Amino acid sequence: MFDDALVHPPEMRARARALRARGHNIRSVARSLSLPYTTVWHWCVDRPEPAVFGSAVRCFRCRPEQEAPPDPAAYAYLLGLYLGDGHLVTTDRVPVLRIYCADAWPGLIDACDEAMRAVLANKVQRIQKQGCVAVQSTASHWPCLLPQHGPGKKHRRPIVLTDWQREILSAHPGHFLRGLFHSDGCRFSNRVVTRGKEYVYPRYMFSNRSMDIMGLCQWALDLLGIAWRMNLPWSLSVARRKAVAALDQHVGPKS
Repeated sequence: MFDDALVHPPEMRARARALRARGHNIRSVARSLSLPYTTVWHWCVDRPEPAVFGSAVRCFRCRPEQEAPPDPAAYAYLLGLYLGDGHLVTTDRVPVLRIYCADAWPGLIDACDEAMRAVLANKVQRIQKQGCVAVQSTASHWPCLLPQHGPGKKHRRPIVLTDWQREILSAHPGHFLRGLFHSDGCRFSNRVVTRGKEYVYPRYMFSNRSMDIMGLCQWALDLLGIAWRMNLPWSLSVARRKAVAALDQHVGPKS
C-alpha cells in the first residue's frame, strides 16, 4: 500500500495535525497546505497521532497554540548567521543545520550554539574544521524555521522573507544585523592619511554576493535609522560616527 510518510516530511504531517487540533476540518487543512484530502484524512483520522511530536514540540511553527518563537531575538540572530555562513542539509535522513564560525572568534561560536538551543535544538555539536568550527544541530523541523533553504548557493537563488519572518525581524532588527555582521561582516579600525596626518576611526563592513541578502541588511539598517553606503555592488559600509555608534549598540566587535 502506498505510504504518504515516505513522500511528505514529518514537519508537514505535524502541521496538518496541529491545524486539525485547532478545529479546522480536513478539507480546510488540505487546502491550506496544498495537500490531497485523502492524505490529510489518513494522517488525522485513519491513523491519528498527537498533534506534535519529536522536534515539533519545540518548533514554534508547528505547535497548536504557539506560532511566535519562544525567543524571537535569538531567532533573528540565528537567521542572520544562517544567511551569512549557514547551510541547511535536507538530503540526509534528518535535516542538519550547520553554521561555520572562525576559530578566531570563540565568543561567536558560543553565541551560535546558544541561539540554536534557544530556537529549536536539544543538542548542538561542534565539529572542528580547518580554521573554523561547524556548529551544527540535527532536527526534523529546521526546514520549517528556515524556509530560505534550497539547492545551490544563496546568491544564485531568491532569498525572500515570509510574512511571519518579516514580522519577527521588524521587531528585532538589531539582533538580525548582529547575525549578519557576525557572519559576513566585521568592525575594524580604518586608517586614512590627510595632509600628512593619520586619522583612525571605527568602521563596519558587510559583504555578500546575494543582492537579496544585501537588501535585507539595508532594510534592517533603515529600520534603525543607521546610515550606510555601498562601496562595491556586494559590499556595504557604515562609517559615519553617529551610525557606527548606533550600530555598536546592536552588534559590536566579534569576540
